[in-house]
Formats: sequence, C-alpha cells, structure tokens
Amino acid sequence: MAHDAIAFIDALELIQVDLLGFSIVSFVAQQIALIRPGLVRRLVMASAAPQGAAGMHGWAPEVIGAVGNPQTKPEQYLEVFFTRSIHSSRSEVSMQAGRKNLKRMSARTQDRDTVTSWATRQAQYDAVCAWGIPDHGLLQRLSCLEMPVFVAGGDSDAMILPHYSHLLAGLIPHARVRIYPDSAHGFLFQHHTEFSADVEAFLSEPPEAG
Repeated sequence: MAHDAIAFIDALELIQVDLLGFSIVSFVAQQIALIRPGLVRRLVMASAAPQGAAGMHGWAPEVIGAVGNPQTKPEQYLEVFFTRSIHSSRSEVSMQAGRKNLKRMSARTQDRDTVTSWATRQAQYDAVCAWGIPDHGLLQRLSCLEMPVFVAGGDSDAMILPHYSHLLAGLIPHARVRIYPDSAHGFLFQHHTEFSADVEAFLSEPPEAG
C-alpha cells in the first residue's frame, strides 16, 4: 500500500507532502516515510504503533468481541472507538460524542462509499497481525526518520494501547506526542476541534534551524 500511495503522489506531480495516517493507515504512513523520506515534509500519526512492538500481535478479546464479526452493530462500534464505563461521567461524554459521530457518518444519503466487506475487514486484520509480529530490529528503523512527527492517541484506546504512542514517539528523533483524555481509538472524532487545531499548529510551525 505504501508503494501504491507513493505512485499516486508521483502521478499528482507533488514534490513534497504532509501525511496524516489514522490507525492502520498510520502503518502505511510510516512505510512511506521510510521508503521515500524526502517526500514527507511533516508526518502526523493518530492511534498508531510501530511495527514489531511487543504485544501488538492481534487485538484484545474485548475488541474482537465487538468488531471481529461480519455484522458489527453501532453500539459495538461505540464500545471500541469511544470510552465506556458505568462508573465515569466523563465516559458518558465520550459516548455522547460517539453517537454524534455516528449521526455524521450516516448523514450523507447520496454517493456514499460501498460498505466494507467482511473479506476486506479480515484482510485488514491480517495486516494488523503481520505488523504486530514481535521484531525488535524493526523498531530501530524509525530512528532514521528526520522529519517532524506528531503522534496522537486516546488515553483509553483498547485497540492500539496508548503506550504505543509513547513508544513510537520515543523512537523517532523529532517526534512529539499528545494523548487526549477520556477517549479511545476514535479520539480524533471526539476531540475533533482540539485535534484539528493541534495538527494545524504543527503543520504551520517554521522549519527548525539547521
């Protein structure tokens, strides 16, 4: 997928781009930056993890139970992408944000994308598992990235745990990390105003001297 994305960027005759990758697409964004680093001016990775990190080989049972079946219900989507807890009023705020997100997703009635097939979702999970095969050597690749990087995630993400954001940022020389409160895998849909402002500020920063 990274090679396909590079070919698409080349076809557009773009010399340099800013990339934002969310979830599995953050894996693709990392590969693009590694394969052709000069192409990427700045890199944003949301709900991300480095390849080869220990503990990334497959999703947790509660995540599989919610979204690892052919027919995922809206409430199951909310359970994974937003924070749920019967003991926390803050988490109810997260769930309300999730319900608003579902309404936005279904608001468009014409020219909608084709619904993702079960075979496509299985292929995606295969790719996630392959990315998560433990390999300490693969982690070291990220040290060669020299572009500024912004890593972001939710503090209650059960799909890609928050400590992977810290690990990822720690492996990249010019990376920073922000973890958004009371949010999960879909933190950027919940904290969309704050996240958009953070990304805009990051992309607008002047180049570092030297």
